Amino acid sequence: MKISTLIVDDELPGRAVLRDYIAHHPELELVGEAADGNTALSMIEELKPRLLFLDVQMPVLDGFGVIEGIPPQRMPATIFVTAFDHYAVRAFEAHAIDYLLKPFDLPRFETALRRAEEQIVKGEPTVLEARIMALVHSVQNGPTQGERFVVRSGGRITFLSLEEIDWIEASANYVRIHAGRDVHQLRESIGSLAERLDPTRFGRVHRSYIVNLKKVRELQACNSGEYIAVLKNGKQVPCSRGYRDTLKSLFT
Repeated sequence: MKISTLIVDDELPGRAVLRDYIAHHPELELVGEAADGNTALSMIEELKPRLLFLDVQMPVLDGFGVIEGIPPQRMPATIFVTAFDHYAVRAFEAHAIDYLLKPFDLPRFETALRRAEEQIVKGEPTVLEARIMALVHSVQNGPTQGERFVVRSGGRITFLSLEEIDWIEASANYVRIHAGRDVHQLRESIGSLAERLDPTRFGRVHRSYIVNLKKVRELQACNSGEYIAVLKNGKQVPCSRGYRDTLKSLFT
């Protein structure tokens, strides 16, 4: 009996890679593809796949949100596909949940697939569900303070401590982390990143900006009632009214 398989990834190239790798394995039956979390939940309910390749970072409803929305009796064996290069990767390993770190090759795909097939053959849905839900809880609620970002770019891996960060800005589905003269990009929403940062060290001053509070030199009032945060390196970051009181309270 073939293993019904569903791909969930908001990026077409990511789905294409998985589709191609799945085609190498006749024991797998690709029953569908979803480009967003809400569609994925509907397809999981309808198609009842036994194996799920699930992108972690998607707009609106991410991979962890999808997992939380799956009824326990529908929980498939899940291989997370992620561009996370920091806390979540260690969480996957700690909870014995396999993942594919983008970009991945066919041998790495096959290793993850073998592990998933073993879980399916053993038929331990309760154990598998407990592991996955523990993973989601630890990633969403785990502390970021004292952690460092591990940024992969151009074949290089950069270890970036929180103290080095000057400010962070939103860029579509990514965030751009400014540290001195360097700029690092992570595929994560600014909202989810803000929730994981220590609020005594980092402040969200605008829907598109987070600043390292130790790097703020002064606040300048504007005629509109808003503020400009001037960093020690001279960078000026706008502070919108919705975040003004929060920022001011941190300096009183």
